[in-house]
Amino acid sequence: MQEITLAEASQNLPELIEAAMNGEEIVITKDEQPVVKLTPVSPVKRRPLFGSAKDLITISDDFDEPLEDFKDYM
Repeated sequence: MQEITLAEASQNLPELIEAAMNGEEIVITKDEQPVVKLTPVSPVKRRPLFGSAKDLITISDDFDEPLEDFKDYM
């Protein structure tokens, strides 16, 4: 974690943003108190479109048939 004053942050903002995007935690302080934490924004996950996986999965015709290994139990 890197702590930096508000004055230093205003002078080095592009470098601090780059460091935060690379996973470093940046805390900006004012009057020796933490006031802001820079963290990267996670990408927005899109919801899958209904029907977008059509024809990607197939089920065999005998899917519901009993398995040979379990004939003794039926």
